[in-house]
Formats: sequence, C-alpha cells, structure tokens
Amino acid sequence: MSERLDVRKTYKLVINGAFVRSESGRSYEVRNAAGEFWANVAQGSRKDVRDAVKAARAAQAGWWTATAYNRGQVLFRLAEMAEARREELSQHVAAAEGVGGADAHASVARGIDRIVWYAGWTDKVAQVLGGANPVAGPFFNFSLPVPSGVVGVLAPQDSSFEGFVDTVLAPLAVGNAVVVATSETRPTPGLLLGEMSATSDFPAGVLNVISGLTRELAPTLASHEDVDGLDLEGAGDDHDELAAAAAASIKRVRRAGAGDYAASSTSRLRSFVETSTVWHTIGR
Repeated sequence: MSERLDVRKTYKLVINGAFVRSESGRSYEVRNAAGEFWANVAQGSRKDVRDAVKAARAAQAGWWTATAYNRGQVLFRLAEMAEARREELSQHVAAAEGVGGADAHASVARGIDRIVWYAGWTDKVAQVLGGANPVAGPFFNFSLPVPSGVVGVLAPQDSSFEGFVDTVLAPLAVGNAVVVATSETRPTPGLLLGEMSATSDFPAGVLNVISGLTRELAPTLASHEDVDGLDLEGAGDDHDELAAAAAASIKRVRRAGAGDYAASSTSRLRSFVETSTVWHTIGR
C-alpha cells in the first residue's frame, strides 16, 4: 500500500456567513512558535474588508433588534461549539503561542468562560448602562444604551484566542456587527472561532473574520465611512495614525494597549454603545 498524503487545510476568511478565499487569490504561510510550518491561511485584501463591512452593515439592524435574550442564546451556542472543539483549539493555541499543553488548555478554557460571561451580559447591559432620569414634569425620561453599529476590530497580536474572544465578543454582546482582522502571525484560533460562528446560530454577516497583513487591512477599516467603531488593540505602533484616520468619519475608537482582555471588566462593553434619551408623557 502506498503511503497516504495528509489533506492539509487552507484556512479561509469568514465573510457574510460563508468560507471564502481572498478575492485576490492570495494565501500565506503561518508558522508555529518554533518557526515550523503550521498552516496556510487566506491573505485578505482591502476589497475583502469592504465586502465584510457591507455584509456587517446589512446584518447589524437585525442583530440589534433581536431580543437581548436571543443574542445571549446565540453567544452561548458559540461557547458550546468551542467547548466541543476544545482539544483542537488547544492544539492551535499551543502552536501559536509556544506554550505547553496544560497552559494551552487553560487558556482555551478561560476564553470559553469569557464567551459565556459575555452571553450573560446581553440582557443586563441596558440595566447597568441605562436608567430612568429624575425630571420635573409630567413625563418620563430614560437613557438607553444602543450599539454604535459596525465595529472594526484589530485583534491582539499576542493572545491568539483569549484576546480574540474579548475584543470580538464585547461589541457583539451589545448588538454591534463586527469585522475583525485576526492576529497576523497567530490567526488560526480566531479563524476556527469564526468557522464555529458561521455554522451556529449567528445571522450571516454579524461576525466577519479576515486574516492577512495588519498593515494592509487596518487602514481600510480605520478610514471606511461605514464603520462606526474601531478597536485598536492589535494595531501596534500604528495606533496613532489609525486613530487619526478614524477621526475623519467620527468613529468611536478604543485605543491600543488597554490590555484588559484577561480581566472581568465591563469597559469593553461600554466602548461601543451610544446613549439614546427617550421622553414619554405620563398617562392620566
């Protein structure tokens, strides 16, 4: 019997709920922490970013108007799928970050726990970030948190799974649609999670995952006029330039270097919401 050749997977982009190659046809090699070949992944282009933003814009209103309870169910389903593929995710984290098996399993467990944590926040954000305002007169005045809209995310370059989860799940939990550029050198854990979202209950276009060169993808996300918010966690030394580009279209910007993706903090939940004030007369 002849020796069997392995079927090697090329990891694709996740855009509008589908697994697609880059429109440019490019891919690039990803190496593990030891410098050995690990995988081929699609190298996304500026056109891929624009396609992803278009899909996110079309999906965002439906995601926001779904009940908060339903969004929580969808996020929890993602945690279920990640739990079922925990061993695979751990292998990718170990290869990407150069850690031992026990540390990789612990990192994936923390990341899955964070997905569950954000799922639990979906129907509590309005209570914590909103409220009834004291006014003098025969009317009510309420402050309500509403999503910014479409959020671009530059995932952390160092934390291949935990950081990806925190930067992506926070804007999703409060009703935003997301276009995320993965870590350039450690993209596969994020791409795996994107695969899971596309085959779970996420509406197409709510989460779009693009791998590629950060210096190529980031400027398009920053300057795109249909992107309403930008998380610069993985921007590196370019964060000032990207923040300036984002200012032209008055985006909400979360600066790089916050480094709180391993902590139970609500700061990311607050980053990409607006406050809507509603007045209503008191009935007699």
